[in-house]
Amino acid sequence: MEPGIGGSAVLRLALALAVASLLASPTRSLHFDLQSGKPKCITEDIKLRAMAVGKYTVVKPDGSSTLPDSHRIIARISSPKGNVIHSADKVESGNFAFNALEAGDYLACFWTPVHEPPVTVTLDLDWRTGVATKDWTNIAKKEHLDVMQLELFKLRDTIQSIHDEMFSLRSREEEMHEMNIITTFGMAWLSLLSLVVCLSVAGLQFWHLKTFFERKKLL
Repeated sequence: MEPGIGGSAVLRLALALAVASLLASPTRSLHFDLQSGKPKCITEDIKLRAMAVGKYTVVKPDGSSTLPDSHRIIARISSPKGNVIHSADKVESGNFAFNALEAGDYLACFWTPVHEPPVTVTLDLDWRTGVATKDWTNIAKKEHLDVMQLELFKLRDTIQSIHDEMFSLRSREEEMHEMNIITTFGMAWLSLLSLVVCLSVAGLQFWHLKTFFERKKLL
């Protein structure tokens, strides 16, 4: 075997893993503040039948061992068509998991009731979809995989996710193209109809003026 071939193969594998991890970006971990009575919503575009899991936790105020009632939140997760998937009232933390029965933007909204004086609540949200929902640690233990095999499994699933996303984008592009064709066709017919109406009105005006002048014996 020629020297350097093994190292080159490892380098290519590492590069592929880095590129795939950059392209996939499957994790959605957020840290944000909520003002009293002011909801904050996060959207996530999820493909049909894709898995989504998430958890949210209210950060306890500095120096507090327990969470005050004023810092408990209300949470709602809804589908693109408005169906409520997860609902929780006056909680300090929660979990949700679902398979997407609708494709599109899923909405996660969090808020606190109005308080006087106003309070600010800090929330941690970890929302994962697709490949990121898999528990790779348990998979590695169950399948007895070493580090390299586990990374290859991750790479395979990531590439599959990117492949599916490309087909999804292509499908959306085709839908937009068809919509543009229909819109252009409709505008052409509307323009033709407008032209016919204008010509008809002009013809009626000409006929009316001609009849009027003939009646007055001006022609």
